[in-house]
Amino acid sequence: MNTYLNSGDPQSTPDSGAGTSVLERPEVKEETQRSDNGDADRYAHYVSKDRIAESRMTGRPVVALCGKIWVPKHDPSQYPVCPDCKRIYEEMFR
Repeated sequence: MNTYLNSGDPQSTPDSGAGTSVLERPEVKEETQRSDNGDADRYAHYVSKDRIAESRMTGRPVVALCGKIWVPKHDPSQYPVCPDCKRIYEEMFR
């Protein structure tokens, strides 16, 4: 005989009476990266120098003004400036 649960105890019949239930909801994954079809890889993007230096030390990706996310590995002087980054940068100082 269980001394902790008796017939008057609500825990003895958990399906009856008021209680707590769990609502299940589907897991939704949000996509944070833009699809640029590779075009953004042909440009040099605007990112703060501090973020670039941190990325070189840690290997963590950086986020450009235009939203491009990547780990910098190439010399940006070899590429034209991203038109979206340039436009956003110019709008910041109007």
